[in-house]
Amino acid sequence: MPSKTFRNPWPHNAHGLLDILRWKLGMPPHEAPLLPDAPDAPAARITLSRAEISTPPAIGWRVAWLGHSSFLIQGAGVSLLVDPVFSSHCAPIRLPGLRRLREPPCGLEDLPSVHAVLLTHSHYDHLDLPTLRRLGNHIPLIVPEGHAAWLMRAGFSDVREIPWFTSHALASGVTLTATPAQHFTAHSPWDRNRGHWCGWLVEGASCKLWHAGDSGYCKVFREIGERFGPIDFGMIPIGAYQPRHIMHAMHMNPEEAARVFLETRCRRAVAMHWGTFRLTDEPLGEPPLRLNAELEKLGIAPDSFIVGSVGQSWTI
Repeated sequence: MPSKTFRNPWPHNAHGLLDILRWKLGMPPHEAPLLPDAPDAPAARITLSRAEISTPPAIGWRVAWLGHSSFLIQGAGVSLLVDPVFSSHCAPIRLPGLRRLREPPCGLEDLPSVHAVLLTHSHYDHLDLPTLRRLGNHIPLIVPEGHAAWLMRAGFSDVREIPWFTSHALASGVTLTATPAQHFTAHSPWDRNRGHWCGWLVEGASCKLWHAGDSGYCKVFREIGERFGPIDFGMIPIGAYQPRHIMHAMHMNPEEAARVFLETRCRRAVAMHWGTFRLTDEPLGEPPLRLNAELEKLGIAPDSFIVGSVGQSWTI
């Protein structure tokens, strides 16, 4: 029986291999950055010490940004990793253009005992097999539909698939729910969209935390807000959006991220998916500038939707 293929249920323009080749070969159409004088420098970094993260907080949650879309989330007696990538490149081979430009704030050996890893989809900047293998082949992996079989073939013994809008009791008082996103998957040229993509809602200790995953802007964010809001703390992508004619359906830009913040009814959020790898054409420092300008335009306090440093943590 052929493997199931997933798709986005909302209409959108899709890019193909020819579009990517034309873009990478420098062929038109060309798009200039909105802020050409923005700094082309990675995100700031501070060290995250082993002592800071040795145990979950007694009250509430602590969320630490490990770079790109990687987070350590701790609370309610558990420590969770989301999309951990500690490798030097977000590619199966060490392509110079996909090398890491901002180092993680700590080493894998500095992490506490991890109760589970949440994966949003199979792209290399989110699912890093070398990192997962260093965490151990018996570590529990929580994934969207379609990824369990090949992860188990890769040697992982504890893999659980969660469909969209389905919840899973991870531990006493801690519930995970897979939330929809607009994206696609591929870990090789032969498995495009054989696995699904999602965000993750983490509920426990009287708090709701939400990691959006990778996504273009779509109408489902309003539904997420209606179902689950208000959300105490969100992790929302703001980067990897240019050229827009290719990336529009798959990666939101900073202005759309501000809209997602409002529609999902986040009380606070942190910007992610920027400043660590050079995936697209915008200057590395442009996304935070555009986000802050949009927050001011919409009357959102900048300390409500935070542009942080790699290694920074927040208490919820």
